[in-house]
Amino acid sequence: MSTFMLAGMVFFIALGAPIAIAILAASIGGIAFFTPLPLVLVAQRLMTTIDSFPLMAIPFFILAGSLMEAGGISRRLVEFAKALVGGVQGGLAASCVLTCMIFASVSGSSVATTFAIGAIIIPAMVKHGYPKSFGASLQATSAELGVIIPPSIPLILYGVAAEVSIGELFVGGIGPGLLIGAALILYVLVACRINGWGKEDHVGRLPILAATRQAAWALAMPVIIIGGIYQGVFTPTEASVVAVVYALLVGTLVYRAISWRDLVGVLRRSVISSTIIMFIIAAAGLFSFLITRAGVPAAISAWITSVVSDPAMFLLAVNVFLFLVGMFIETSAAIIVLAPILAPVAIAFGVDPVHFGLIMVVNLALGMITPPFGVNLFAACQVAQVPLERIIRHLVPFVLVVVTCLMIITYVPELTLFFRNLAY
Repeated sequence: MSTFMLAGMVFFIALGAPIAIAILAASIGGIAFFTPLPLVLVAQRLMTTIDSFPLMAIPFFILAGSLMEAGGISRRLVEFAKALVGGVQGGLAASCVLTCMIFASVSGSSVATTFAIGAIIIPAMVKHGYPKSFGASLQATSAELGVIIPPSIPLILYGVAAEVSIGELFVGGIGPGLLIGAALILYVLVACRINGWGKEDHVGRLPILAATRQAAWALAMPVIIIGGIYQGVFTPTEASVVAVVYALLVGTLVYRAISWRDLVGVLRRSVISSTIIMFIIAAAGLFSFLITRAGVPAAISAWITSVVSDPAMFLLAVNVFLFLVGMFIETSAAIIVLAPILAPVAIAFGVDPVHFGLIMVVNLALGMITPPFGVNLFAACQVAQVPLERIIRHLVPFVLVVVTCLMIITYVPELTLFFRNLAY
């Protein structure tokens, strides 16, 4: 049955079907042809999968990101980042990374980060003489931090699928997120100096004090959300609601950038995005249930432990496997399907489940910036109005930077576990 389902999923994806439809069709075929189970199980498992309190955070974080964009919070964060690092050559490119890091600490979504920040920073980079394709590549890669720096929707999904504390995963994401952010900033500063880009980045830059004062309400948002989670004031799910309320109040009452008429469009975009993600999660949950029932996780675990005896080699094999999976399968679906299979094997090799969760999420996040199905690439190309093939040349170095960071995250577990052990 499992072979039929996997082949069926690949077949439907090759035909151009959306990933959720491909997974659902393969699962229905597996039930109909290989089990005595009634088809009513499809509806039951779809509902059971999304009937989870932690998953409620996903639509709220997506809505919070949309409100931040519409309410002028993202624009003020960009101005603040430019004030901090925009005075050096390549500072505008570095401010893109820094802004995405701050925005990611609230939105939890890389695609939301791409649209919210890219719509502001990419035109500014083009105006300052950067190639549009470089700006799109940088934005797509920087937005990847949205799924690594907490709060993170993929980390929530991993926590639910692998039964790991979401709070510990959030704390564990701090080190890897800071490492990737710092590496990207270092790379763009060097690349800009070599290519002669960004010599006029200081033009139009606000003084740090003025930019800080202008962005004070925006900067307080991640402090409240992250601080509240780590201090135990509210859970990650409750934090998503706090983020929505805060973004709404600041956007309507403080910055006065959102009217009641604007809210209709914001809610509509958020509902569509949330529905797509939740449908993928539900379909992947059914798929995961069936392959688990067929004994696939146990068989894979036994096979891996018989072939690979060294934890280092296991992690290398997992990295290669997940990198390839991330290129073709949407991140949410991949986590829901693979986390219950791979996490127990990793634990058997002595790998901390929080550490493994970050390895998995960072690896699959690479799929967001690698063809053929990199969602961040498509979003950045749409914002920059540039064809995908034009940004590949600039994209390759960014991918290599993130891969290097992934290897450090994989083989230096203290980078992930230091803050976790400190907090717990």
